[in-house]
This record gives sequence, C-alpha cells and structure tokens, in this order.
Amino acid sequence: MLRLGIDVGGTNTDAVLIDGDRVLGAVKASTTADVTGGIVTALRDLREATGFDPAAVHAVMIGTTHFINALVEGERLAPTAAIRFGLPATRALPPLVAWPERLVAAIGGHSYLCHGGHEYDGSPIADFDEGEFREVLDRAVAAGATSFALSSVFSPVNAEFETRAAQIIAEQLPGAPVSLSHEIGRMGLLGRENATVVNAALRGLADQVATGLTRTVADAGISAPVFLSQNDGTLMDVDYARRYPVATFASGPTNSMRGAAFLSKLPSCAVVDIGGTTSDVGILQNGFPREASTDVQVAGVQTNFRMPDVLSIGIGGGSHVVHGASGIAVGPASVGYRLGREALVFGGTRLTATDIAVAGGRAEVGDPSLVAHLDKAVVDAALREIDDRLAEVVDRMRASAEPVPVVAVGGGSILVPDNLEGASRVVRPDHFAVANAIGAAIAQVGGEVDRVYSVVPQARDTVLDEARQEAVERAVAAGARPGSVEIVDIEEVPLAYLPGNATRIRVKAVGELSLGGHDA
Repeated sequence: MLRLGIDVGGTNTDAVLIDGDRVLGAVKASTTADVTGGIVTALRDLREATGFDPAAVHAVMIGTTHFINALVEGERLAPTAAIRFGLPATRALPPLVAWPERLVAAIGGHSYLCHGGHEYDGSPIADFDEGEFREVLDRAVAAGATSFALSSVFSPVNAEFETRAAQIIAEQLPGAPVSLSHEIGRMGLLGRENATVVNAALRGLADQVATGLTRTVADAGISAPVFLSQNDGTLMDVDYARRYPVATFASGPTNSMRGAAFLSKLPSCAVVDIGGTTSDVGILQNGFPREASTDVQVAGVQTNFRMPDVLSIGIGGGSHVVHGASGIAVGPASVGYRLGREALVFGGTRLTATDIAVAGGRAEVGDPSLVAHLDKAVVDAALREIDDRLAEVVDRMRASAEPVPVVAVGGGSILVPDNLEGASRVVRPDHFAVANAIGAAIAQVGGEVDRVYSVVPQARDTVLDEARQEAVERAVAAGARPGSVEIVDIEEVPLAYLPGNATRIRVKAVGELSLGGHDA
C-alpha cells in the first residue's frame, strides 16, 4: 500500500513515499507563502526521485502548521460569536476573558451569555430559553459575526443545549459554521470554550486550505483520499478538518515523534526533534506522544483540547553562537531558513550551532575548512552548552530517574551528542531528517472518550467497558478498520470535590486506516 506523507513546516515542506514499512523516497522543498507551492515542488521532486505512479498511491497524509500560524499572527480569522449557556452561574468570567486584546479584536470581540448549562450529573442549571437565544443570535449577526462558537457548562456530560442552539442557527442561518464545545474540548469550561472559539474563528480558513490541498493533490494526478494529521498522532479526513481545524495545531511535533517511533522501532522513549530554530522534546508511550495533563496556552489563549506534552527550547541548527567576556550563548536567535547561505560552513559570516557541530567533528556539512580556524576552547564550550541544555530538557520530561533511550530526529539533530547525560543511548535512525513526513504517512485513526461518570464500586468494570466500546466505535466512525482497533490509553481520575462517586474516565483507541479494498 503506497502512502504519501507530507509535512508543511515554516521553513521546509518534506515529502516521503512509503510502501508498508519501507521508505521508498524522501525529499525536501522550500515552503511557500501559499503552502501549496511547496507541496507541488515536493511532489514533483519525489516523483523524479522514485518514479512512482500517481495512480498507484492509496492515501495522502498531510501535516500543516497553517492554522496555528494564522492564530499566532492574528490574521485570516473569521468574526466569531462566543455564546455560552451558564446563567445564572458563570457570569463572573464571561467568554473571551483573559484573551490577548489583539486576538479579541481580530475575531470581533462578540461575547454573549445565556441561561442554561448543566451540573456534573446532567441536571440543568436553568432551562433553555429559546427566545433569549434567538435575541442573542440576532444581536451577534447584526454585530457582524459570521461563525458561531457554542459552549455550555458540563456539556461533555449533557450536550442538549449546544445541540438545540445549533439547530436554531441552522434554521435561521443555513450554512453558517457552528462549533460545539462538547465535540472539541475536555472537562473544564474556560479551556473547552476557548478551544471552541478558536476553532470557530478558523473555520473559513480551514475551508480554503482544505480545498487548496485537495486540488493540489488532484492536479498532481493523485486520486487517492487526502487526510490531515491531528494533535494526538491520528488522522482526520479533509471534511473533518474543515470542521475542526484546531485539531491540527500540534501536528508538527507529533508527526516527528510518531516518525521517530516508526524509524527507531522504539515505542517508548524520549524524542529530540531539532529544526533550524528550536528543539522540541517529548515522550513516546506505546508509540504515541504523551499528552499534556494540564491546559495548554496557544498564542496566549488557555485551551484544553488534545495536545502532546512537548517542551521547546531555542536551540536549532541555525542558532546564533555568541562568545564574549560573559561566556558562550547559543540561541535563541537563529538564521532559520537562511542557514544555507549565512552559516560559516556554507560561505556565510554568521557563527551558528551547525558550524560548531562541524568544527567539533559531530557532523560533515558544507565545507569543514571554513571553520578550521575556530578556537577549540570556544567550540568545546559551545558544545557543552548545547549538551547541557538538551540533557536538562530530557531530564525534565522523563517520568522517572531511570535513563531513557533518546531518538534524535530533524535536520538539526546533528547537534545531539552520541552520549547524552540522562540517556541510556542515543539513536539516529535512517531518514531522521524527514521523520515528520514519515509520521504523517504512517498515522492511524483514533477515537477518544473523555467524560465524568458516576462509578459505584460494583459497577466499575461495566462503566470502563462502556467507555472502551464507545472509544472503539468512535475510531471506526472516524475511518478505522474495525478489526484493527485497540485501546492504547485509559485514565481514571476520581473527582473528590463532586458527590456521587464521580470519576473522570478517558479512553483512547486507535486503528489502521480503512480504504475499502486497500486497507492499511
């Protein structure tokens, strides 16, 4: 089964062709402002390198930073109405509270409160007031809102109010994009609501990007279905991506980590992914990135949807190296995509971390004679600084005092020493520079349940079985082949502050992609 994996990064667009467990070819192309230009170039180069027949490709998997970049930049966001059902409670912290002012302005600042919401056990806080909601909807439309984010207190337990409100919007404003918090975030009202508002603001852009990606792949003569990679390392089809663009935010580091697991055959390890500007460090558990256990800030907005637990530091292949009276400093400033012309080994004038790696004998890149003049004491000091900071991040991320294997991937992973403190060993697999695209290509389909249950001691097994079955059904509904789905993670958290033996249960299931007669 031929799969194309494409990862669109800020600097490079990587593409790989995989047949089963074999990597048939890999290329890098420069990312373009319109995203699709880099993909076109990468596909052309990959076809020249491998001679693959576009008609023989069964699936195309794409990872992109397009949507999170739009949020960070505060551009191309739709005017969005954030409508919450929670009165008479929740008035003290209205929607969009604590958002950066520039982002509030970018989406229009439309924030509304309605009566409703539920307690943790599903009983209503207040009845749904249809007249009140219709009045709020009219005000939002008059203010210019074109996309709608609906949230309700404890909607993951009872989504009745969000669903009823969505039906009214569909009747009154046919075709208007609506995002529902119980479909996007987890427990925790503000984080779930914020994720929903962000998703709603990106719906228009998601439609444009999904259309552009599909057209680009078709123009290359490929008729296979197109999928986008999600934050948790699983896939979603293009239509799902149009509805949930927020699910792609962390696909870059997630793809790299999944690719590292595939290439190294190590399902549990630390992954150090080094690009031109930063190093991203995460932990793999059973082949999937460990997920963040707390709310994650995205562009200054607190959110609680699925995100990998990744720690980033400002060290990359293009990091500036400065030495003076106060010692050696590596990063966070970087030449980024200009590395190929500004680093000393490429005939430039800027001393970078790549130059240090070449001078120290860790890598053979460019012209080593151009860094032969560097003071050995400076080189050694810079290498120690890099090693110490990487070791510190790995140490902060590992769950126990035991050394862990470290898999180094990304174009800048030449900076990682063969012996890193805290690592049982350092692994540099083949094709390490395009691990991100490989991670996209081998991604599976997932389903997740995250809900508060009332669990009496005698019924615990029954409740867990129910949650497992629902997670499996969600994976199959998302496109997984039924017989291939397995449970990869179960989490139980008793909620002592709630009555009735309340327990939060989260179950994640994954399976191989089903493509009719060409199942993975």
